[in-house]
Amino acid sequence: MELRNNTILITGGTSGFGLEFAAQLQRLGNTILITGRNASKLDETRRRLPGIHTFQSDVSDPKAIESLYQQVTKQFPDLNILINNAGEMRRIILQDAATAGDTTTAATTDTATATGLSDITREIEINLSGPIRMIQQFLPHLLKRSSAAIINVTSGLALIPLPLAPIYGATKSGLRSYTQSLRAQLKHTPIKVFELVAPGAKTPLNDKFAGDVDAKMLMEPDKLIAVGIKGIQKDKLTIYPGLARVIRIMSRLAPGLLLNQLSKMSEKAMAMNQKP
Repeated sequence: MELRNNTILITGGTSGFGLEFAAQLQRLGNTILITGRNASKLDETRRRLPGIHTFQSDVSDPKAIESLYQQVTKQFPDLNILINNAGEMRRIILQDAATAGDTTTAATTDTATATGLSDITREIEINLSGPIRMIQQFLPHLLKRSSAAIINVTSGLALIPLPLAPIYGATKSGLRSYTQSLRAQLKHTPIKVFELVAPGAKTPLNDKFAGDVDAKMLMEPDKLIAVGIKGIQKDKLTIYPGLARVIRIMSRLAPGLLLNQLSKMSEKAMAMNQKP
């Protein structure tokens, strides 16, 4: 796909992959629109990348998506590419009392970052429901373009779960399945559907796992996104940068072995969490 002279909307564009997408695609000569929940971060991103356009919006809120659609399509009717990048990844011990909703016996801990039955599904609203709603809202507009694309950012954890991030892995597996169905349904339309299967990277998303994951295994975000952009330019519909290629092979040849290794990481964290 030609990645010049497009109008591109990127969710979660103030840090990590979203910021790299914005910077690299802007350098290619595209008009870049980004969303984010934090107004100060949006202001900072505008200073870092003069010429981009920002919208304060929350992908977990259907009303915010409807409002975003009205603003974006009115100001930028040539919008033809949507990148669903916004996401959250939490380190959650499911047995923790606070996570289970038993707030009367919950211990103070930094490990279980979910609290109660409503909060435990927060990643689903952001990582899975958010992209689905964004696509459903913007799809009629994109179908009118002569050339358009939807790019969903999933994860190597969609192929093999990391038990220490159980909700995140479930959302990325779901998004991967949805992306494949979307691609099949849009096969005979002007819209190309891409999936970027991201390996672990040095982004704020992984900050909560600093003591669990070897930093040497994490990919630099700029290199990862460069691989993604090159793949899109070559019409490679599913892109596996870096270690994601290894995870893909291992998930087919020895899924039990890889899951066992990731489970050991979770067991260690759970043991630390149970110490008085």
